[in-house]
Amino acid sequence: MSDSYRAASPQVVDTSRDATSTTLDGMTGRRAVTAAVVGNLLEWYDFAVYGYLATLIAKKFFATGDELVALMSTFAAFGVGFVVRPLGGIVIGRLADVKGRKAALMLTIFLMAAGTFLIGLIPTYESIGVLAPVLLVLARLMQGFSAGGEWGGSTAFIVEWAPDNRRGFYGSFQQASVAAGLLLGSGVAALFTTALSADQMDSWGWRIPFLLGGILAPVGIYMRRNIDESPAFREVQETKAAATPISGLALAGKAFGFTVLWSVAYYTILSYMPTFTQKFAGLSRTASLWSNTLGLVVLVVAIPLAGHLSDRAGRKPLLLTSCLAFVALPYPLFNVLVSGATLATVVSIQVLFALMIAAFSGPGPAAIAEIFPTSVRSTWMSVGYSLATAIFGGFAPLIATWLIGKTGSPISPAYYLVAAAVTTTLVIWSLRETAHDKLK
Repeated sequence: MSDSYRAASPQVVDTSRDATSTTLDGMTGRRAVTAAVVGNLLEWYDFAVYGYLATLIAKKFFATGDELVALMSTFAAFGVGFVVRPLGGIVIGRLADVKGRKAALMLTIFLMAAGTFLIGLIPTYESIGVLAPVLLVLARLMQGFSAGGEWGGSTAFIVEWAPDNRRGFYGSFQQASVAAGLLLGSGVAALFTTALSADQMDSWGWRIPFLLGGILAPVGIYMRRNIDESPAFREVQETKAAATPISGLALAGKAFGFTVLWSVAYYTILSYMPTFTQKFAGLSRTASLWSNTLGLVVLVVAIPLAGHLSDRAGRKPLLLTSCLAFVALPYPLFNVLVSGATLATVVSIQVLFALMIAAFSGPGPAAIAEIFPTSVRSTWMSVGYSLATAIFGGFAPLIATWLIGKTGSPISPAYYLVAAAVTTTLVIWSLRETAHDKLK
């Protein structure tokens, strides 16, 4: 919104935003944000549990006779889910900007649940041959299309419900719920790996986490069915405000660069690490999952604290601190991991990585949402975020596995993290501080 427009109609802008600032004091606002957060948690449990069971999926769906090739095929199927995220971001994001955030969020949770439930039911390669990996890829495509719309839709919805002086804190719950979904997936995988024998897990136990995801989905669907549209979206609908496609595309480019490190860190540290610590840090399957789960617990707790701090200190100080930490620390930390580290050391390193990610993920949702005007926020934010995630994040486990195979060095994934951090540092440095601005 231009300064001239604000000067011409201060009463209209201030009144609408004052009303928005009080929404979370009432039951409607709290229910809306809770529904978005719970649904988001279930969505990301569904999407992430695949990564935690990758070594088992490799055996069941890719009978190549080469363990490394089978694992790379599994992570390729994981990455396929990200390829369609930009398409989901465009289609579902546009739906959110035209028909409303609620309609988009209902669609995303249904699609994600269907894809997850399908993975739990697919016969193995031994039973149906090549049709098994084909169906697996189809299920991942459904999940990816859903995730492409979910991230932008839920981020816009939560930030638009938040008071202007608490957008960082409330927006952080979007990322906390993503981390909580990853935590739930990691915890469930660890629980069944602990409770069942290796033969039981290999035979049928790996299916249970996927089937649970499909069964739990109606909870999120019910909660989202009973929410109201965000005040900011209703205001735009009433005033018919609009932004040009060119400005939206340019802003999406900023969101793209903003997301590079965010995505690479999430999917290298939080999805790939259980596989890495099994193969190169000497942990058992159970120990690697529990270690990852403890790191995720710290992440879930730390994200809202970082979001709250960003409302006071600004978004950029925390974002840049995270970026610089990812420039300096991955190489020495990965070096420790592959040098015969104890379980306690591995857990400590994963906790440190979690704090580094939290420094970005706390202010991240509000900061990226503040780049866009409400009228195009869901569409273009989803496009920029999903493209970066598809290119750099979704294939992070595959790229990490490929780098190790190509170089022969298990430390090589650290270079990928450093390169991503340098890229995002330059983008964030160029952005202005928006923590204390009114939402456009």
